[in-house]
Amino acid sequence: MGELNQDEEFQVPVSPTGQYFNSSIMSAAVIGVLESEIPIQEDDSLTLKLLQELFLPINPRLSSIMVQDEKGVKLWKKVEVIPKNHIHVPVFPEGKSIEFYDECFNDYLSNMALQPLPQSQPLWEVHIIKYPTKNAAGNLVFKLHHALGDGYSIMGALLSCLQRADDPSLPITFPEFQTNPKGKNNDEGSIFKKVPRVLSGIGNTISDFAWSMLKSTFLQDDQTPIRSGEDGVEFRPMTITTMTFCIDQIKQMKANLDVSVNDVICGVIFLGTRLYMQAIDPEKTNGKSSALVLLSTRAIRGYKTVKEMVEPNSKTPWGNHFAFMHVSVPNLAKAGSQNPLNFVLEAQKIIRSKRNSAGVYLNGKLLETMRKCRGPEATAKFIHKTLTNSSMTVSNVFGPVDRLALANHPAKGMYFMMAGSPQNLTITMVSYMKKLRVAIGVEKGMIDAEKFKSSIDEAFNMISLAAINNGSAPHQPPISTPLNVT
Repeated sequence: MGELNQDEEFQVPVSPTGQYFNSSIMSAAVIGVLESEIPIQEDDSLTLKLLQELFLPINPRLSSIMVQDEKGVKLWKKVEVIPKNHIHVPVFPEGKSIEFYDECFNDYLSNMALQPLPQSQPLWEVHIIKYPTKNAAGNLVFKLHHALGDGYSIMGALLSCLQRADDPSLPITFPEFQTNPKGKNNDEGSIFKKVPRVLSGIGNTISDFAWSMLKSTFLQDDQTPIRSGEDGVEFRPMTITTMTFCIDQIKQMKANLDVSVNDVICGVIFLGTRLYMQAIDPEKTNGKSSALVLLSTRAIRGYKTVKEMVEPNSKTPWGNHFAFMHVSVPNLAKAGSQNPLNFVLEAQKIIRSKRNSAGVYLNGKLLETMRKCRGPEATAKFIHKTLTNSSMTVSNVFGPVDRLALANHPAKGMYFMMAGSPQNLTITMVSYMKKLRVAIGVEKGMIDAEKFKSSIDEAFNMISLAAINNGSAPHQPPISTPLNVT
């Protein structure tokens, strides 16, 4: 990180969360992969033009480095950007099979995730992989430091570079969310409904905040097949693998069970995780495990333009605006492997109680108070401890419904992954063209990526079949607010 001289000017102070993510304690980045349907052109001059004309103007932070003044205050300082220094085009052996290039690509992603972004230049890179893989004819990989913004900001930035493949003049559309499914909860204004909910919310808030404090300090998850409990996990190679689910099928499961889409997804992930643990070490199948679910704190139902994000007092501001929620992973003994639907209903019960709680808000206030009293480095250490004490992170962003293109290269798919997390397991999700792309990042050699993916797939099939055969499962009110996470 550079030092700021007295005669130099700066643009804006670095946000508190940006300081946490770029500290001596931790350095986190977001890797976004855009899969091309057609081979990527050999001429890199087009890439330079796109970066200069579309990408860099998105936000001044993309043309700034992080510096600090004499008092140690971190600031964004505008610098001259040399785009070619941010572009990487790997060269693999020619004339090989798709399987060979698929392995080369996976190894390249793993190595790229380990390499820190140079602090002497703006904190982003673009990697162009021009070789075909099993999923695409070519891949465009963006690596952006998490200090630049959260998943919402970065997704908004990338979408600013894309256009609809069918008609570039039309706006990009996103999934619609119902705020009051099936007309339920119309009588929530009744005092007989409000009082129990308020009392329940107070109890949930006390419980959630107390448990969150314990999880961030003393209370660790058990050592299991998905958590080693060792230090320095963030410095070890990771394997990234993906899988795709049909959103229409998930919606059918949702309708049959009268739950939310998020309940179904969480139920699948939790059941799949337990199935994997059971397959690897039956004695540790039901070990204490928890997931950190990252929640967007923006009151939104869709993406805004980057111009709207960077406006003063914007309701959808650029940057890092999220909080974390601790969710216990239900165990097979409690939820019952004989009825996989119990995992969906248990996920619904847990998340509903978390939603009726101010615990997430208090966690955010705690971090801000800690930063003011003890400084950003101490706060970063607290966040790092929060991550290491849990077993995995789950993060999700909703993507476009339309088929998109970048410079006349149609996007076949997209996914993202967080790098630099001190956890053995990270799961991210993004929707695109009515498909849900799930990316699984695991520590190489510690977790079997293919076997874990098979366990998630098995859980999905189990819950799907059970939902079809048991559409009359006990109905419970769905969560009206979608779980939009970073």
